[in-house]
Amino acid sequence: MTEDTNIKSQMRKGILEYCVLLLLNREKAYPSDIINRLSEASLIVVEGTLYTLLNRLRKEGKLNYEWQESTMGPPRKYYFITPIGEKTLKEMSKAWDEIVDNVNHFRNLTNTSEK
Repeated sequence: MTEDTNIKSQMRKGILEYCVLLLLNREKAYPSDIINRLSEASLIVVEGTLYTLLNRLRKEGKLNYEWQESTMGPPRKYYFITPIGEKTLKEMSKAWDEIVDNVNHFRNLTNTSEK
């Protein structure tokens, strides 16, 4: 693994939970739908990683699921955010905004000093 790939991987791991909560705050979703949505944003996640995250978030009370009948096979688990998850999402959004502001501050300092 190159250093560039490792850096991206570590940063993506740090935001995966946030992105999943953002997605599920909009609508219930089946895990493969979540993976597809993440990959549309170039966040490539394997099923094992996602299922581990979904199970942890469910145990923490941030997500829950319901079974829905499928026209193409057995019933499917659709995950949705809970009130605890919504509270966590608000806290994460606030933290994200602060982090972005902090990083942009330093990026702007660097850009200014390079001129």
